[in-house]
Amino acid sequence: MIRFREATLHDLPVIVAIYNTTIAGRMVTADTEPITVESRIKWFEDHSPAARPLWMVEDESGEAVGWVSIRSFYGRPAYKATTEIAIYLKPECRGRGVGKIVLQEAIERCRTLGIKTLLGFIFAHNEPSLKLFKQYGFEQWALLPDVAELDGIQRSLVILGKRIAD
Repeated sequence: MIRFREATLHDLPVIVAIYNTTIAGRMVTADTEPITVESRIKWFEDHSPAARPLWMVEDESGEAVGWVSIRSFYGRPAYKATTEIAIYLKPECRGRGVGKIVLQEAIERCRTLGIKTLLGFIFAHNEPSLKLFKQYGFEQWALLPDVAELDGIQRSLVILGKRIAD
C-alpha cells in the first residue's frame, strides 16, 4: 500500500537523500555530485499544493519511500496546463512495481489540478524509466542527442509526453 501526502519543508532532507542515491548510477540525473538541502530550498518553494505539488510517497507504515515533483514547463502562461513530472524512489523500491503505482496515482491526481499534458525528461539509456512511462501511455515527443556528458560519455535526453485531459 502506497499513499501520497504533500511534502513539507521538514521532508526536504529525505527528498535530497533519495535524490542523491541516483547520482552515482548516472542513469537518472545530470547532477554529478551530491546536492545539499540548502541548494534545494528555492526548488521546494516553487512547488504549490494547488498547482505544482510536491508529494511524498509513503508505505503502509508511514515511511517515506519516494517523492513526486510536478513542475511548470517553460514558465510561460500559455504552457500553464503542461507540466514536467519527476519520480524518485529509494533504491530498495526500484524495480519492484512501486513506480507503476506511483505513476498511475500521480497521473490521476494531476487530472484534478487542471493539468492537460505531462512531460517526462529521461535519459535515453535509462531503459527502466522509459519502459515505465511508455507502459502508461507516454510517447516519445523529442530526442535531444548527446546533450549531456557524464563521466566522458555523451548521453541523449528523451522527452516523453502524455495528454491526460482535453
